[in-house]
Amino acid sequence: MSRKLHTLSVKELGAGFAAGSFSPVDVLESTLDAAARVNPHINAFCHIDTDGALQQAEAAARRWERGAQLRPLDGIPVSVKDLILTRGMPTLRGSRTTNPDQPWDEDAPAVARLRAAGAVLYAKTTTTEFGGSAFSRSPLTGATRNPWNLEYGCSGSSMGAAAHLAAGIGPLALGNDASGSIRMPASVTGIFGLKPSFGIVANHPPASAGILGHTGPLSRTVADAAAMLAVIAGPDPRDAHALPAIDLDLSSIEAGVEGLRIAYSPTLGLQEPDKDVRRATDSAVERLRSLGATVEQVAPHLPGLLDAYNILRICNRAASYRAAGGDPAKMDPVVARVLRQADRFTTSDYIKAEKTRAELQVRMQLFHRSWDLLITPTLAIPPYPVDTDNGPEDEHWYMLNGHFWSPYTFPFNMTHQPAATLPCGLSDKNGRAAEELPIGLQIVAAPWRDDLVLRVASALEADQPFPLSPIAREETGI
Repeated sequence: MSRKLHTLSVKELGAGFAAGSFSPVDVLESTLDAAARVNPHINAFCHIDTDGALQQAEAAARRWERGAQLRPLDGIPVSVKDLILTRGMPTLRGSRTTNPDQPWDEDAPAVARLRAAGAVLYAKTTTTEFGGSAFSRSPLTGATRNPWNLEYGCSGSSMGAAAHLAAGIGPLALGNDASGSIRMPASVTGIFGLKPSFGIVANHPPASAGILGHTGPLSRTVADAAAMLAVIAGPDPRDAHALPAIDLDLSSIEAGVEGLRIAYSPTLGLQEPDKDVRRATDSAVERLRSLGATVEQVAPHLPGLLDAYNILRICNRAASYRAAGGDPAKMDPVVARVLRQADRFTTSDYIKAEKTRAELQVRMQLFHRSWDLLITPTLAIPPYPVDTDNGPEDEHWYMLNGHFWSPYTFPFNMTHQPAATLPCGLSDKNGRAAEELPIGLQIVAAPWRDDLVLRVASALEADQPFPLSPIAREETGI
């Protein structure tokens, strides 16, 4: 095989294991070699467990040799974001305030399911501090850089996961998303990221942003994310919000889009996107029409969204940081400011915000009686330089110099819907600072219709495969 093992998909790796062309140990060694070579440039991994991963890969190799493999992820390398508990590896949450001297003897529910399925858990990936920022850095690990252009960041907070996948290292990463933390990094690095329906993947401990938090996959292909979702979905007694075991039928994801009713909202009633973003998303919508979907420009009505979101996010995060003993003097100021912001809200404000959230959830369920899916841009702007930060006038993380740069992702954390991002184009290189960097398309469905999100993403991916980053092209070797 001409391609390097660490760049292969889950399906390709499984076929190679079955044929005896290579083993899980070979794949792990290729992945670790690539990480050692590339990570100094992109800073995607904050911890690599070489010995532990080798033991897992050797056990997987023995299962494949005797025909007792645990499909579909047995022997497949998977990284885990540094917000998600992983037995044998520290979970420092991107913060200098986390005590590293702990036993680290517990797996989060999704990690436990990956381990039981034979996945090789080899590394923790960088995150913004407590997942509370979107600016591709933390006080603990510094800046994580975009494989498309090292002068640019990977947004946040699952930036390390997105960076190593975009660099061609390994097929899968586990992330989480309370405002867009899977979708934003995936969008700016040109990969696929899925925030599943709330409750399909159990969480423990609870997310810093409370019931806005979801756990899900990042990958280079839609099929790989679907394979991972099938493994990590399911209840856990540690999560009171987890759904009972449901039949997550993903067999139809290659059925195409013909006959689907799709609403397209380029602004979501919140912000007109940058011209490059609008051009790319308009083009993707035309492709959906050509593939047989019915698409009309329609925006759902989301009254009270911003005020309710700000209250729920700020109050939940402030309570979480205080419970963890977070010292504002040691924290990223963008993250720590919620400790101050929360003081202006009352219990009554919080209750009203939660009521608004529930009303928005109902509104979107009614919206999806008419529309199978909703399409929006993932972000309002192309990727931004790694040193980008909020200005003095920017009260919230989603503002840059008074402009709304990320208005489209967090609404669907509020409504608990499945939402994914898929690459749909590149920014214009003519006279722009952000020359030829990825732009993402967001695909949203009704709660528990994750299959429809994957189905549309799969059709678009098959219609127009997305180019690789410069680093990934070098790593792929073709």
